[in-house]
Amino acid sequence: MTAAPMALKDLDHVLDIERASFPTPWTRAAFCYEVEQNKVARCTVMRAESGVVGYLCFWEIGHEIHVTNLAVHPEWRRRGVARRLLAAALAEGVARVLLGLTSRKARGTPRALALYESLGFQVIGRRNGYYFDTGEDALVMEARLGGDAASAVAGNQSASP
Repeated sequence: MTAAPMALKDLDHVLDIERASFPTPWTRAAFCYEVEQNKVARCTVMRAESGVVGYLCFWEIGHEIHVTNLAVHPEWRRRGVARRLLAAALAEGVARVLLGLTSRKARGTPRALALYESLGFQVIGRRNGYYFDTGEDALVMEARLGGDAASAVAGNQSASP
Protein backbone atom coordinates (compact mmCIF):
# COMPACT_ATOMS: atom_id res chain seq x y z
CA MET A 1 0.00 0.00 0.00
CA THR A 2 1.10 3.52 -0.73
CA ALA A 3 -0.21 6.89 0.42
CA ALA A 4 -0.60 9.80 -1.99
CA PRO A 5 -2.37 13.14 -2.13
CA MET A 6 -6.01 12.72 -3.16
CA ALA A 7 -6.65 13.72 -6.79
CA LEU A 8 -9.89 14.27 -8.68
CA LYS A 9 -9.28 10.99 -10.53
CA ASP A 10 -9.61 9.20 -7.16
CA LEU A 11 -13.10 10.47 -6.41
CA ASP A 12 -15.10 7.59 -7.92
CA HIS A 13 -13.34 5.16 -5.55
CA VAL A 14 -13.46 7.62 -2.65
CA LEU A 15 -17.19 8.17 -3.09
CA ASP A 16 -17.84 4.41 -3.18
CA ILE A 17 -16.00 4.07 0.15
CA GLU A 18 -17.76 7.15 1.58
CA ARG A 19 -21.21 5.78 0.71
CA ALA A 20 -20.37 2.40 2.23
CA SER A 21 -19.11 4.05 5.42
CA PHE A 22 -21.53 6.83 6.41
CA PRO A 23 -25.32 7.26 6.53
CA THR A 24 -24.93 10.83 5.22
CA PRO A 25 -21.90 10.75 2.93
CA TRP A 26 -19.97 13.73 1.65
CA THR A 27 -20.79 14.68 -1.93
CA ARG A 28 -18.45 14.82 -4.90
CA ALA A 29 -18.65 18.62 -4.66
CA ALA A 30 -17.53 18.51 -1.02
CA PHE A 31 -14.47 16.42 -1.88
CA CYS A 32 -13.72 18.62 -4.93
CA TYR A 33 -13.79 21.68 -2.69
CA GLU A 34 -11.40 20.09 -0.19
CA VAL A 35 -8.98 18.95 -2.91
CA GLU A 36 -9.05 22.01 -5.19
CA GLN A 37 -10.05 25.08 -3.16
CA ASN A 38 -9.75 24.69 0.60
CA LYS A 39 -6.31 26.08 1.40
CA VAL A 40 -6.20 24.46 4.86
CA ALA A 41 -7.36 21.02 3.70
CA ARG A 42 -5.08 18.04 3.10
CA CYS A 43 -6.58 14.85 1.69
CA THR A 44 -4.65 11.60 1.32
CA VAL A 45 -5.61 8.29 -0.25
CA MET A 46 -4.15 4.88 0.47
CA ARG A 47 -3.75 2.78 -2.68
CA ALA A 48 -3.38 -0.94 -3.17
CA GLU A 49 -3.17 -2.78 -6.48
CA SER A 50 -6.98 -2.78 -6.63
CA GLY A 51 -7.17 1.02 -6.33
CA VAL A 52 -8.05 3.37 -3.49
CA VAL A 53 -8.75 1.45 -0.27
CA GLY A 54 -9.03 4.33 2.21
CA TYR A 55 -8.67 8.07 2.64
CA LEU A 56 -8.18 10.78 5.21
CA CYS A 57 -9.02 14.47 5.02
CA PHE A 58 -7.87 16.96 7.61
CA TRP A 59 -7.52 20.69 8.05
CA GLU A 60 -4.29 22.32 9.15
CA ILE A 61 -5.37 25.41 11.06
CA GLY A 62 -2.79 27.40 12.94
CA HIS A 63 -0.97 24.94 15.16
CA GLU A 64 -3.53 22.16 14.91
CA ILE A 65 -4.61 19.40 12.56
CA HIS A 66 -8.35 18.69 12.60
CA VAL A 67 -9.48 15.35 11.10
CA THR A 68 -12.58 15.94 8.98
CA ASN A 69 -13.08 12.57 7.27
CA LEU A 70 -11.56 9.12 7.49
CA ALA A 71 -12.88 5.94 5.91
CA VAL A 72 -11.65 2.56 4.71
CA HIS A 73 -13.25 0.27 2.15
CA PRO A 74 -15.20 -2.46 4.02
CA GLU A 75 -13.05 -5.23 2.51
CA TRP A 76 -9.88 -3.51 3.75
CA ARG A 77 -10.93 -2.79 7.32
CA ARG A 78 -8.87 -4.27 10.19
CA ARG A 79 -5.74 -4.33 7.97
CA GLY A 80 -4.01 -1.19 9.26
CA VAL A 81 -5.17 1.23 6.55
CA ALA A 82 -6.73 3.78 8.92
CA ARG A 83 -3.78 3.48 11.29
CA ARG A 84 -1.34 4.24 8.47
CA LEU A 85 -3.38 7.23 7.30
CA LEU A 86 -3.65 8.69 10.81
CA ALA A 87 0.00 8.00 11.57
CA ALA A 88 0.99 9.85 8.39
CA ALA A 89 -1.11 12.87 9.46
CA LEU A 90 0.44 12.78 12.92
CA ALA A 91 3.92 12.49 11.42
CA GLU A 92 3.20 15.46 9.19
CA GLY A 93 2.11 17.41 12.25
CA VAL A 94 5.28 16.47 14.11
CA ALA A 95 7.38 17.45 11.09
CA ARG A 96 5.68 20.85 11.03
CA VAL A 97 5.90 21.20 14.83
CA LEU A 98 2.16 21.47 15.30
CA LEU A 99 0.77 21.42 18.81
CA GLY A 100 -2.11 18.99 18.55
CA LEU A 101 -4.48 16.98 16.43
CA THR A 102 -8.20 16.95 17.11
CA SER A 103 -10.89 14.66 15.82
CA ARG A 104 -14.63 14.61 16.36
CA LYS A 105 -15.45 10.94 16.52
CA ALA A 106 -18.80 9.50 17.44
CA ARG A 107 -19.97 7.07 14.84
CA GLY A 108 -17.15 5.14 16.31
CA THR A 109 -17.31 1.59 17.10
CA PRO A 110 -15.18 0.48 20.03
CA ARG A 111 -12.57 -0.54 17.40
CA ALA A 112 -12.41 3.00 16.00
CA LEU A 113 -12.09 4.47 19.47
CA ALA A 114 -9.32 1.97 20.27
CA LEU A 115 -7.48 2.98 17.09
CA TYR A 116 -7.50 6.66 18.04
CA GLU A 117 -6.44 5.87 21.61
CA SER A 118 -3.57 3.66 20.38
CA LEU A 119 -2.23 6.69 18.51
CA GLY A 120 -2.25 8.84 21.63
CA PHE A 121 -5.69 10.45 21.40
CA GLN A 122 -7.62 11.20 24.57
CA VAL A 123 -11.26 12.20 24.92
CA ILE A 124 -11.38 15.83 26.03
CA GLY A 125 -15.07 16.55 25.52
CA ARG A 126 -18.40 15.60 24.01
CA ARG A 127 -20.66 17.49 21.62
CA ASN A 128 -24.23 16.38 22.25
CA GLY A 129 -26.31 15.68 19.13
CA TYR A 130 -23.44 16.77 16.87
CA TYR A 131 -24.40 14.60 13.89
CA PHE A 132 -27.60 16.03 12.44
CA ASP A 133 -28.50 12.88 10.51
CA THR A 134 -28.41 10.47 13.46
CA GLY A 135 -28.41 12.74 16.50
CA GLU A 136 -25.29 10.96 17.76
CA ASP A 137 -22.91 12.74 20.06
CA ALA A 138 -19.37 13.50 18.94
CA LEU A 139 -16.40 12.71 21.11
CA VAL A 140 -13.80 15.44 20.89
CA MET A 141 -10.41 13.79 20.97
CA GLU A 142 -6.95 15.28 21.06
CA ALA A 143 -3.41 14.02 20.64
CA ARG A 144 -0.53 16.24 21.74
CA LEU A 145 2.34 16.14 19.30
CA GLY A 146 6.03 16.38 20.09
CA GLY A 147 8.21 14.60 22.61
CA ASP A 148 6.95 11.04 23.17
CA ALA A 149 4.31 11.45 20.45
CA ALA A 150 6.97 11.74 17.75
CA SER A 151 8.53 8.38 18.60
CA ALA A 152 5.12 6.73 18.97
CA VAL A 153 4.10 7.98 15.53
CA ALA A 154 7.33 6.77 13.99
CA GLY A 155 6.73 3.34 15.49
CA ASN A 156 3.10 3.21 14.34
CA GLN A 157 3.93 4.40 10.87
CA SER A 158 6.35 1.60 10.20
CA ALA A 159 4.12 -1.09 11.68
CA SER A 160 2.77 -3.62 9.21
CA PRO A 161 -0.96 -4.26 9.05
